[in-house]
Amino acid sequence: MAVRAVRGAVQLEKDEAGHMDEQVGSLLTAILERNGLTADDLISIWFTATPDLHSDFPAAAARGLGILDVPLICAQELDVEGAMPRVVRVLAHIESDRPRADIAHVYLGGAAALRKDIAQ
Repeated sequence: MAVRAVRGAVQLEKDEAGHMDEQVGSLLTAILERNGLTADDLISIWFTATPDLHSDFPAAAARGLGILDVPLICAQELDVEGAMPRVVRVLAHIESDRPRADIAHVYLGGAAALRKDIAQ
């Protein structure tokens, strides 16, 4: 079993806790489903949010999905002029037998424009 990294992001329509929870939950669910993963395959998850998001911690969505014993951390994304607003990014470390090239990185909504080279 190898350690792999899965990337993902979602652009929120608004900075509201319930909306963040729903959108980040959808992102995490898609990452798990597209990679054939369960919560037991997760090692840790890093979340970043753009500086315009402050209604909640993105990691709260993971806890709401039942991801309870996986280390999670939230950080603020760099405040770069012209960057896409209201984006939550995910970097999940997983255990998987999939080759690195077969890992499905997930970019939802407007965030799909961020990494067209790896978004699947």
